[in-house]
Amino acid sequence: MNAPHFPDPAQPAGLDRTEEPPPRLREIPYNYTSFSDREIVIRLLGADSWRLLDQLRSERRTGRSARMLYEVLGDIWVVQRNPYLQDDLLDNPKRRRMLVDALQHRLAEIDKRRDTSDLERDRKVGELLSAARNAVQSFEAAFEHAADLRRRARKLLTKFTRSDNVCFDPYARVSHVTDATDWRVEYPFVVLMPDSEVEIPQLVRACIELGLTVIPRGGGTGYTGGAIPLTAFFVTVWRLAKWKYFTTHPDKPVA
Repeated sequence: MNAPHFPDPAQPAGLDRTEEPPPRLREIPYNYTSFSDREIVIRLLGADSWRLLDQLRSERRTGRSARMLYEVLGDIWVVQRNPYLQDDLLDNPKRRRMLVDALQHRLAEIDKRRDTSDLERDRKVGELLSAARNAVQSFEAAFEHAADLRRRARKLLTKFTRSDNVCFDPYARVSHVTDATDWRVEYPFVVLMPDSEVEIPQLVRACIELGLTVIPRGGGTGYTGGAIPLTAFFVTVWRLAKWKYFTTHPDKPVA
């Protein structure tokens, strides 16, 4: 580790070695998750964009445009995977605007560097830029959608349980993202902590009305992944381990 490098005496002085450097396993920055570059690109841009990126990799000249594109994806990805950053940007529209402007600026710089003399290569770059711009637009729109859905959800859900049982805070979302498998796919949109089974039927109906999917959760110690959200708009209902079932009608148990 950190061993000194001694020059090869058989190598003529002043000449670089012809060996190619090892390929980077990850090029998207800020990715502290187990998702590979391929998985992130497919999630943000689509499978066709990953194929285009793979084809263009062998045609790189300086690699600057590729780095700027990966920086855009890295910025989006790190926010999507960090509820604390999401809440910070939700609370600070000006900071959010600055981030989106920076993403759009990088894409504009890539557009300026396009080589129109190679029509096929330019077509591929154009398709990637289009997909990336759509990703930035979706990223920006997601904040407005989340803020609006939070307002509606809080107003509706607090009719049936105490307000402090409806948890949008990052700590609650991070705490309920996985179970004993430690498999993390998506963070729950909200975590509900009802005081008794009497509250459950109306809360479930409210979640369905809001278009949210409900995950019943006990202690989060399972090894099956049954308590793990798979899309962004899941509701985790905690404290169900102590209740065998709850009912909306004495003869019709719903869980």
